[in-house]
Amino acid sequence: MNDMKNITIYIDDGGDRDTALTLSRHIGIPIADRMGDELTLVVDGSGLSLVGGGMRYQGDFSRMLSRVTKGRLHHEMIVKLAKTKTEHPVAVDAAAGMGEDSFLLAAAGYEVYLFERDRVIAALLGDALHRAEEDEQLRGIVGRMHLMEGDSIELMPQLGITPEIIYLDPMFPPRKKSGLIHKKLQLIQKLEQPCADERELFAAAAALHPKKIIIKRPLNGAPLADRKPSYTVKGKAIRYDVVVL
Repeated sequence: MNDMKNITIYIDDGGDRDTALTLSRHIGIPIADRMGDELTLVVDGSGLSLVGGGMRYQGDFSRMLSRVTKGRLHHEMIVKLAKTKTEHPVAVDAAAGMGEDSFLLAAAGYEVYLFERDRVIAALLGDALHRAEEDEQLRGIVGRMHLMEGDSIELMPQLGITPEIIYLDPMFPPRKKSGLIHKKLQLIQKLEQPCADERELFAAAAALHPKKIIIKRPLNGAPLADRKPSYTVKGKAIRYDVVVL
């Protein structure tokens, strides 16, 4: 997790000061009278954004609507891997990031519990979910997404449920050619470091006794926690390792 030393909060046009003050107290970072030199959480009329290095990122699930409509959802790899006959399936996303894969699972009918340990990323995700709740096309999907701020290794045992699947997508090491990385990832990687406790993460997931654990990995990366998957599905840039329990 980041140490918050290089982040400030800035209130821009249309930003609500009470919202910014609540965010400042919760995250523990100050409100500044100008944009920060490194990273800035900007509160304005459109919600919450992360700005830094000439880039700006704001979570926006409306951009994903094309992936869940007109018969396209069942082509998504994570949805294919998570297919189930259970009437009210439950999934856990143990390293949610900005929740895009959880959105696809929720669109497929899963009740999804999203864990995010970085407070800044969780704030950005929470803001994106809040705005999506006001969109009639998104409301039904995000209504099945439940954000749990904190370390999933510590909090998963407290859920008291047995999910059909647990999805693990810990932060990958940064690519050498940073120009190939989407601006969202460039900014998010400044906040959250690659997973250093892979064995603990996998053990915590397995302890919930899901039917399977789906793990997103770099295409040529080592298996998470050196756990040999039951099977693997490869894409163009990433792969999914599936452990059937």
